Amino acid sequence: MHAQMEFCYQCGTRLEHRALAGEGLVPYCPACQAYRFPIYNTAMSTALLNPAQDRVLLLQQYGRKDYILLAGYVNRGESAEQALVREVREEVGLTVISYRYMQSCFFEPSNTLMLNFVSLSQSEDLSGMTEEVDNAVWVPLERAVQIIKPNGPAEFFLRAIVQKWQSGWRLPTP
Repeated sequence: MHAQMEFCYQCGTRLEHRALAGEGLVPYCPACQAYRFPIYNTAMSTALLNPAQDRVLLLQQYGRKDYILLAGYVNRGESAEQALVREVREEVGLTVISYRYMQSCFFEPSNTLMLNFVSLSQSEDLSGMTEEVDNAVWVPLERAVQIIKPNGPAEFFLRAIVQKWQSGWRLPTP
């Protein structure tokens, strides 16, 4: 059981494991008499492709030198797809014209389920980039794999997308 699930989020009582039909052992609060399923953050990331689908946008943020994919948290009441379109618009001022869900992974350091998409930008114009981004560059896909932050979700997602791209896969254009 992860540290964040040692105590009931409602009353603070120490949780115990109890069998729940079809679920196995699940944290249970004896005081509330309720099963407590894990609570975690949800975020999306995207490999944003240029209109020709041969380059991906990589970002540097928060004073860090590593290149990462564009990503952001999914707001309450918002779908991951809505968050994708919103985050791209908010961070770099671009319009997403097509996207496809790819895969997910859990990122332990921030207790976040990352939902990864590949998306297509209407243009390469970065003049609408906001202060939230230190630097953004369009990079050929194969080169992007070499310079993306290693050993994290961004590299994991980008490698899977580049592998599909190398086999001829492309996003449909509207």
